[in-house]
Amino acid sequence: MSSSLRHHCGLFGIVNHPEAVDLTCLGLYAQQHRGQESAGICSADGESILRRAGMGLVTEAIHHDDLQELRNPIAIGHNRYSTTGSCYEANAQPLLVSAAIGQVAICHNGNLVNAGTLRHDYEDEGHIFTSTSDTEVVLHMLADTHYREQPDPLAAVLRQLTGSYCLLLLYPDRIEAARDPSGNRPLCLGRIGDAWVVASETCALDMVDAEYVRDVEPGEIVTLFSGGIQSRRFVEKEACRRAHCIFELIYFADPSSQVFGESVHLVRRELGRALAREAPADADLGVPVPKCARCSALGVH
Repeated sequence: MSSSLRHHCGLFGIVNHPEAVDLTCLGLYAQQHRGQESAGICSADGESILRRAGMGLVTEAIHHDDLQELRNPIAIGHNRYSTTGSCYEANAQPLLVSAAIGQVAICHNGNLVNAGTLRHDYEDEGHIFTSTSDTEVVLHMLADTHYREQPDPLAAVLRQLTGSYCLLLLYPDRIEAARDPSGNRPLCLGRIGDAWVVASETCALDMVDAEYVRDVEPGEIVTLFSGGIQSRRFVEKEACRRAHCIFELIYFADPSSQVFGESVHLVRRELGRALAREAPADADLGVPVPKCARCSALGVH
């Protein structure tokens, strides 16, 4: 991983809406600050999944013709800034595969620290990987007979992952949203009438006029489908030790978002106030660099 600061990826998904693909594109645009390396959208009509992805900003990776061809009532999307895996198109997400479990697409925000070990084991068994992303190992696990025979295959897979992750998995008829037991990265649920939305940040809900409902809980899987949402846990609440990423509040998230139950703007402003008290400066002018420092600069002022 580069020693420079890396943005976290942005996730967006929606079910049961005739404009799901267009709204997903808007949701990704609202979260463009979370990743500018690549973008992609997968959509489903209840029977099959379609995919479009490319390098660059959302407006560069997804074109108007793509939105027309993807038009379906279920969709997920991803903005990528790599933490694991090289910068090339094969790593653009969502990843889409066809396997014994049928078609499934996945997008990921986080970093799986045991992905290398898991990948090595599967490669020794003859599995072929098409990307260098740590996310792909989750698809191989879901297709593994050992996990497919479990009562809840996805929960069984998630219990074997170590690290930080929010995941969206798109099946032909539903979305599965999962958040790791530490709740390290944000993931929230919203609603537009009978349609349900899931996103990394609440600013994406605002962009599509969705009402914020709640956060996906650490250790929780939420199924979004045409009939609503259903929740189940793969790790009990008592076993979840929360470890929120402080850089979400300091740097990554949009100031207009609510993250971990806090206003990003207000937290940054209070950090600026604390800085002014602890390290006062005899200055006439404050210059916030980069843009995310504006809120803190107001607090210093």
